[in-house]
Amino acid sequence: MTAALIDGKALGAALRARVAEDVRQLKESRGITPGLAVVLVGDDPASEIYVRNKEKAVAEAGMASFPHHLPANTSQDELLALIGRLNADAAVHGILVQLPLPETMDAGTVLMAVDPRKDVDGFHPVNAGLLASGRPGLAPCTPLGCMRLIQEVESQPEGLNAVVVGRSNIVGKPVAQLLLAANCTVTIAHSRTRDLPDVCARADILVAAVGRPQMIKGSWIKDGAIVIDVGINRIARPGGQSGLTGDVEFDAAKERARAITPVPGGVGPMTIACLMANTLKAAKER
Repeated sequence: MTAALIDGKALGAALRARVAEDVRQLKESRGITPGLAVVLVGDDPASEIYVRNKEKAVAEAGMASFPHHLPANTSQDELLALIGRLNADAAVHGILVQLPLPETMDAGTVLMAVDPRKDVDGFHPVNAGLLASGRPGLAPCTPLGCMRLIQEVESQPEGLNAVVVGRSNIVGKPVAQLLLAANCTVTIAHSRTRDLPDVCARADILVAAVGRPQMIKGSWIKDGAIVIDVGINRIARPGGQSGLTGDVEFDAAKERARAITPVPGGVGPMTIACLMANTLKAAKER
């Protein structure tokens, strides 16, 4: 068996097109333009690329963009003051603070300052609590993207065994909550799980979000499993060049899985598409 590739680029583009159409209709029917404020502090190269991609997606969706690129020496109080102004701005429906923040800032304090109704990243404890209790709210974009990719292969995943390798507040925990909401039987594993290969081998759905290159070996994959690889790791290639790889040993895993996401081109494009969908949702709810 050779796994089908789950094309996150194509699926993300389709979702963004649907969002753009909904934005157009919202403008025509209600005179409302969804607005997203993206806040970047400092000059981290990777963050700058992520922010440019997000701002490009905002423009393509027909939304209003409110970029705020602050110098690295910005104080936490200055950042909190900006967030307060964005919270009060009726034209801003979503606020995204790009992580990581400078070491002089406490990310938890900053994220707590965002109005939960504008928290399109889904990181605020209020939204985390709503997700955990099965109530409507804004869920994190990467887990939402993972679920859309899974449902592209298995539209009704209820009853399946799902294993999430990773326990972060950004991916591992919320994707487990979304899988539970889809009536899967969910196990959360991590780098310290005893007999991790055996745990993974029982998974009908495996979500790898541990942040270690190719940690999940192909031999661990159950025949016919759906594999969602969230990891994006830069590694050295022969000849001195670098490249991107996921948390899963892709070449070996694709010989056992039913379907698998590539890295890059899998989860990443869906994350940005779900950010657009969350911003639209926040605008409609306001």
